[in-house]
Amino acid sequence: MRSLTAAFVKNVRPSGRDGPDKYGDQHGLLLRVMPTGGKQWIWRGTVRGKRVDLGLGGWPYVSLSSARQAAFENRQLARQGGDPRSLRAGQKAPTFAEAAGTVIGIHEPGWKDGGKSANQWRASLRDYAIPRLGKLGVGDISTADVMATLLPIWTEKPETARRVRQRIGAIMKWAVAQGYRPDNPAGDALGAALPKAGAAKRHHRALPHAKVAEALATVRESRAHWATVAALEYLILTAARSGEVREARWDEVDLDAATWTVPAGRMKMQREHRVPLSDRALQILAEACLRADSSGLIFPSATGRALSDNTLSKLLRGQGIPAVVHGFRSSFRDWCAECSNAPREASELALAHVNSDRVEAAYMRTDLFERRRGLMQSWADYLAQRGPAG
Repeated sequence: MRSLTAAFVKNVRPSGRDGPDKYGDQHGLLLRVMPTGGKQWIWRGTVRGKRVDLGLGGWPYVSLSSARQAAFENRQLARQGGDPRSLRAGQKAPTFAEAAGTVIGIHEPGWKDGGKSANQWRASLRDYAIPRLGKLGVGDISTADVMATLLPIWTEKPETARRVRQRIGAIMKWAVAQGYRPDNPAGDALGAALPKAGAAKRHHRALPHAKVAEALATVRESRAHWATVAALEYLILTAARSGEVREARWDEVDLDAATWTVPAGRMKMQREHRVPLSDRALQILAEACLRADSSGLIFPSATGRALSDNTLSKLLRGQGIPAVVHGFRSSFRDWCAECSNAPREASELALAHVNSDRVEAAYMRTDLFERRRGLMQSWADYLAQRGPAG
């Protein structure tokens, strides 16, 4: 009889094949490893002549020993002519509103944005999902219920509707993992039933790369706080994300090596990212060093805390610059493609993008750091040449 071990369950990773990987254990117990890395326990058995797959919960919330015991009890009951599904049916399932709170609580520690994502989840579900689904048990919600929730906003607010569907789906997947229901009513069947959204995907508003230097000159002439101006220019020079720059600390910078190392906890993909610093980026750090306070932050606000997410956006709006902060990463990427001879891999690594090709990523271990050093210096030189002084 094959048996899994606790160590295997903890360490096993997705194989990269299409669909989930399945590993068998005793009494019909299966460990299902999803392509995303999530792990679910499934009991597979025969109930009154029909094959049944019953969710037993997700790892690590349900341990191997607990899942194995549940599988044994299910098989024992099935052999006696009973239906294991009645065990779960006898438990009171949470309402959608209760489950939503639980799911947000599970994910919130991993959202590194100061509560912004959690607030967005709560607001969108409160406005569009809770009124219809909130009092229903998670096991009672049908695809028709979810469709009725989304249809009023599906064509009028397509991006909002997409996010609400995604969040309802996450809650339903949690319910599947907990054994409260066998399927996700916000899944593929719903996608086939909903009308095609006519609106094209909206991208972050970005400036043409030839206009970035002009925008920088405008920002420098503003009356904004020095840290806000310096942080925006540093963000543009390093092609970094807003949160990575706003929360940057002095202990992350090696001035002698001209390197900024962003820890994994602040990166979108949870992987440490090394950034080669151009001469102008080092000048900004030298200027910031003269104003350093006890916070340890490179660009502290006037109150000594990290700049807020809206601070840089407000600076752009106030100066009439038709772009969002994240859009400067797009400006940089366009410049890489049109004006540099850097390989695509170096440009993508400069943006801390993860290679989606698993096979290619497995063989390419280098981060092309020195190639990127030249790329970032060329980007800084380009901005200087297009600026007023240039």
